[in-house]
Amino acid sequence: MPKIVGIVGKANVGKSTFFAAATLKPVEIAAFPFTTIKANRGVGYIRAPCVCKELGVQDNPQNSACVDGVRLIPVDLIDTPGLIPGAHMGKGLGNQFLDEVRRADALIVVADASGATDINGQPTGLLAHDPVEDVQMFETEFDLWLRALLANDWDSIVRTAQAKKESVDKYLEEKLTGLGIGRAQIAQAVQEAGLDAFRSSQWTKEDFTRFTTVLRKVSKPLIVAANKADRDGADVNVQRIRDAGYRVVATCAEAELALRRAAEAGLVDYTPGDGDFKVKSP
Repeated sequence: MPKIVGIVGKANVGKSTFFAAATLKPVEIAAFPFTTIKANRGVGYIRAPCVCKELGVQDNPQNSACVDGVRLIPVDLIDTPGLIPGAHMGKGLGNQFLDEVRRADALIVVADASGATDINGQPTGLLAHDPVEDVQMFETEFDLWLRALLANDWDSIVRTAQAKKESVDKYLEEKLTGLGIGRAQIAQAVQEAGLDAFRSSQWTKEDFTRFTTVLRKVSKPLIVAANKADRDGADVNVQRIRDAGYRVVATCAEAELALRRAAEAGLVDYTPGDGDFKVKSP
């Protein structure tokens, strides 16, 4: 289970609202790009069935909360600045974003399911933009950044591995430890890319490109939060993201934030992630 989850995506799609809904931590929220210029950090929760009801016991977990048979397992969340094309070269707040998200174990890509913001996060007409492009832009920027990071020392890493007749995994791990990427993940990426770790000197440019993309997928698995899914026509875009091969969950961060604040104020009965809520009697 991931320990750190990065909330990522282009600017002005509701990442900070999503973060606030997940953590109830006050953050600046506004309907224009780059409201978030510094990463916000907080604690969210993953839902899981609790054994208390099944076993008929009184559960009092020390490391998580149990609410009516639902275990809420804490996870650290990082709300990152929005990305724009060219972020891997430092455009926008690209360098800051990539520095914040480097140690995340998993990623939530927040996309605008309503299609009402262009690739740079600027407002546009409803359903005017394909949110699949937003997810692909994030993947491209991260891949290019990771590729450039590895390319800086690639020749040296390969020469050392070949001279000692060892797998390149070991030397890549030393390079990537700051990104939270371990040797097992590197070995898995090499295998899934169809490459030989003992013959890295024979990898082509295309092999290296394919390896870095697979490594990102292995080490930073992602799920798409199709935000603003309550808007007219957004269901079409949610399905479009799903058809593109991504794991996707339709969300409405504004509604979730309102419900969580109402529950905190004692106005409703609601556990985060429930499909419904009950208004409390006055």
